Amino acid sequence: MLPRERTEALEIEILSPYAALSSRSKGRATPEAQCDIRTDFQRDRDRIIHSKAFRRLKHKTQVFLSPEGDHYRTRLTHTLEVSQIARTIARALRLNEDLTEAIALGHDLGHTPFGHTGEAVLNEVCPKGFSHNVQGLRVVEVLEKDGAGLNLTWEVRDGILNHTSRDVAATVEGRVVSLADRVAYINHDIDDAIRAGIISPEDLPPNCIDILGHTHSRRINNMITDIINNSVDDNINMSRPVKDAMNQLREFMFNRVYLDPVAKKEEKKAQHVVRELYFYFLNNVDKLPDDMRLLLEFNDISDVVCDYVAGMTDTYAIRVYKDLFLPESWS
Repeated sequence: MLPRERTEALEIEILSPYAALSSRSKGRATPEAQCDIRTDFQRDRDRIIHSKAFRRLKHKTQVFLSPEGDHYRTRLTHTLEVSQIARTIARALRLNEDLTEAIALGHDLGHTPFGHTGEAVLNEVCPKGFSHNVQGLRVVEVLEKDGAGLNLTWEVRDGILNHTSRDVAATVEGRVVSLADRVAYINHDIDDAIRAGIISPEDLPPNCIDILGHTHSRRINNMITDIINNSVDDNINMSRPVKDAMNQLREFMFNRVYLDPVAKKEEKKAQHVVRELYFYFLNNVDKLPDDMRLLLEFNDISDVVCDYVAGMTDTYAIRVYKDLFLPESWS
């Protein structure tokens, strides 16, 4: 047997009956020969890791815009934390860890510069609206590899599209990633907010931390354990006390951190940068890079401009804005 075939046989033998099997994937939009060594889900994971969109995540905001400290999360470190949490849950529940990892690594590929601030601006100015999960699907289907896309399996694409709390993934693995995403960002955003001095550990709602834990690692461990202990068959869930505590903690974070003027003091500037870049390139299509102009043959101008701006990192967006709108010193 080939290494891939051994892995596929092992999946059938040991995984839960509710797990997605790589040998029974719904396949790719464009059929292609299988790898001798890796399963289809393993190949998807590798394609995502080696994509340009994945590498750009290291310079995209999570919560704090362009933080000066080395230890604040970026969109890339958030993605890695989601992957770790989701894989732990998947392994404990005997789900397909390779599929879980691929979805987790790809779930935020569609994020804009400046985090949700950039997303809100593009949703406002783009005729078709904008959401990072829909854009993530467009990244892997259309934009990567000079317009060829990554040709991922249906299960991974479904997980990327439906990882937000308002959507439901078709696979159990996709639903694990959706919940792992919330566990990750609530906890690491608390850690970053404490590091930034916006809140202190004593500010956290006492009833929440009594249930979830008094430290960062304890809260994550308790939430993961609760998910594992309360998930039955294909229903990925938390106990009511832990879910209520998590939701209350999320509400606290919105009130004290996500909308805090200290954390968001540069937000209006970031909004201005994204908005100005969008309208500049909408009115100056000839200034788009060559690879983006090639997309105009099959896509609306507004879509291509949106693709370009959404794909920018924080630092690149600022640099392009300076080049376009700020005068250089005479030398």
